[in-house]
Amino acid sequence: MTDMLVKLYDLAVDWPTVMAHQQQGIHYRQPLGAEVDAIVQWVGDRFSAGWRSEVAVALRQRPPRGLIAVQEGDLLGFACYDAAALGLFGPMAVAEPHRGRGIGRLLLQLTLDQMRTAGYAYAVIGWVSSEAFYAKNVGAIPIPNSRPGLWQTALKISPSSS
Repeated sequence: MTDMLVKLYDLAVDWPTVMAHQQQGIHYRQPLGAEVDAIVQWVGDRFSAGWRSEVAVALRQRPPRGLIAVQEGDLLGFACYDAAALGLFGPMAVAEPHRGRGIGRLLLQLTLDQMRTAGYAYAVIGWVSSEAFYAKNVGAIPIPNSRPGLWQTALKISPSSS
């Protein structure tokens, strides 16, 4: 998987869809401190231990480096930045029953907008699984020779069998 680059100073957020989602009860916001452990557990239960660790790093910073999508008290998805490295977007995911509703696209745009507001001019999206999604929704371009990238010397830790 490759890394991609986004020009944050050219970023467009689909505000009409954000407002439409609000009318449907979907809210995009930073997590409250009391919610962080539950979010980290939610991520660990649905995705990887690596993502669980990165989400914990991002959301335990103040202010949190990321957003969540919530509807009627249910966590629909999340997006983070500055977790594996400064200026790096991700991880991001939407719970399977809520995919296809534009939640991931808005989490992406709003979290990148959060990075822009924090002073970043560019963001790197690491270890991309769908180049087409990021190119279409935020104009991301592949970074040549970025594979295997930051994770080339990552630890290969497997869960212990107790």
